Amino acid sequence: QVQLVESGGGLVQAGGSLRLSCAASGSIGSFNVMGWYRQAPGNQRELVATISNGGRTNYAGSVKGRFTISRDNADNTVYLQMNSLKPEDTAVYYCNYKGEFLRDDYWGQGTQVTVSS
Repeated sequence: QVQLVESGGGLVQAGGSLRLSCAASGSIGSFNVMGWYRQAPGNQRELVATISNGGRTNYAGSVKGRFTISRDNADNTVYLQMNSLKPEDTAVYYCNYKGEFLRDDYWGQGTQVTVSS
């Protein structure tokens, strides 16, 4: 089992910045990918960004150049720095952990990000 605790959401004006954090604990595997997904009302959950424990990153096209994902392997924490936020970034942001096996797929409780115009 892996537990994920997110923090850092909130309300910000368009053009502003927020930083999300997600701390993982429990049975952390030697190979894993952590990332952020988001879900706006009426929409499906979508990928925002992921990062492997080796540092390989992947971004959704809509956030590339504005968001930066990073991680600290020493304390199993992943961060999402969000700059130049837009109203369309408003969503609940979920942290995700994927381990080596398909069954190792865990989600955080979600944190609300609201960008006002």
